[in-house]
Amino acid sequence: MAAIRITARVIAKGERAFGPGKADLLEHIAAEGSISKAAKAMDMSYSRAWQLVEAMNTAFRKPLVEASTGGRKGGGAVLTRTGEEVLELFRRMEKRLTEDADVFFAEFEKRLR
Repeated sequence: MAAIRITARVIAKGERAFGPGKADLLEHIAAEGSISKAAKAMDMSYSRAWQLVEAMNTAFRKPLVEASTGGRKGGGAVLTRTGEEVLELFRRMEKRLTEDADVFFAEFEKRLR
């Protein structure tokens, strides 16, 4: 049988404001305390991780990630309160969508190649 899944995305004003990849990036930033370490953990380029962070910070009214530049102690990044809330809200929505969609998968599987 085909493996079926549903993917949650938040599209705002025609732009992908938030989705599973950005959620994963936020989780890694929270765990690592650094955008560069989060990117490395996800096998993503540092510049791509920064692009995603900037896109998220622009899409929402308040930034989701706060970064500090390096120095003797080095830089770092943390999720803001808004970032934590958006991540938690997205994961809850994703879970509910998946649970609700599960009942339809058998019907799709009957019709898929």
